[in-house]
Amino acid sequence: MEASALGPARRGRRRTRAAGSLLSRAAILLFISAFLVRVPSSVKVYVMLHQKSPHVLCVTQRLRNAELIDPSFQWHGPKGKIVSVENRTAQITSTGSLVFQNFEESMSGIYTCFLEYKPTVEEIVKRLQLKYAIYAYREPHYYYQFTARYHAAPCNSIYNISFEKKLIQILSKLLLDLSCEISLLKSECHHVKMQRAGLQNELFFTFSVSSLDTEKGPKPCTDHNCEPSKRLFKVGMKNWASSRQLHCAVPLEAKNLIERFFNQQVEILGRRAEQLPEIYYIEGTLQMVWINRCFPGYGMNVQQHPKCPECCVICSPGSYNPRDGIHCLQCNSSLVYGAKTCL
Repeated sequence: MEASALGPARRGRRRTRAAGSLLSRAAILLFISAFLVRVPSSVKVYVMLHQKSPHVLCVTQRLRNAELIDPSFQWHGPKGKIVSVENRTAQITSTGSLVFQNFEESMSGIYTCFLEYKPTVEEIVKRLQLKYAIYAYREPHYYYQFTARYHAAPCNSIYNISFEKKLIQILSKLLLDLSCEISLLKSECHHVKMQRAGLQNELFFTFSVSSLDTEKGPKPCTDHNCEPSKRLFKVGMKNWASSRQLHCAVPLEAKNLIERFFNQQVEILGRRAEQLPEIYYIEGTLQMVWINRCFPGYGMNVQQHPKCPECCVICSPGSYNPRDGIHCLQCNSSLVYGAKTCL
């Protein structure tokens, strides 16, 4: 009888201890949560390469205009703790904001801010953790691609090669003052069957017009008309190029000059009384396509970067862009930002 009576009593004590243990764990979790407020998901921030960043805040929107007692801020980046005095490129303001003076590719990554503060003098210290994913980005390399056709000499004739070189020289000189360069992408000679004239030889030219020194990237932009759409179609880029604020960026003026050059050829041929030359431009064959490309290590992704849809954002770990394509390609072995190879 005594043994059987002890069994329920021991089980009751075990249940009491278990309940007490659960209660103490709940109390500890409640105590910790009162001190630490976490924002687990990271906020994406985009900083133009070699430019000053916006202020990355170490407070939430709710606390932004609140009075905080004895606030202290601490930032950690991909390379560890950030100290303003030791790091000239990354600075922490008196209000805890993180500012980059000259953002480099290697600075891309996850940044975490730890904030400690008191809502009032009487209350206990609270802790806040904010996480940011900061990406370097570049503007796309915009350029125009032109195609044009010429009536040509026999396809094996040396005159076609000579004419090709002369045409590119004339177009290059035409665009020189705009800080633009022209590149011949393709030149082909074909036999074309005409309805009434039979077979004739035609030269098919494909060339691009782009800004000079594109590999060096865009120069700092200080003008208020720096948006890509305004810059691309801004007439009078000649003055901007001379002031070294921007590259040519293939303005509308370059496109107009090329179109005018080909139209003038048609006008001159129309006024000729004598026989047409052996090589001449075929009216109406000039076509233009506006193309944009990202530099190696960068790509566009509207789904991943909806707030920067027209930006060439640095490729995240797990992706790469080996050439001037427009998208970052998947690469599971890539562990760095801005990868140009998949190792």
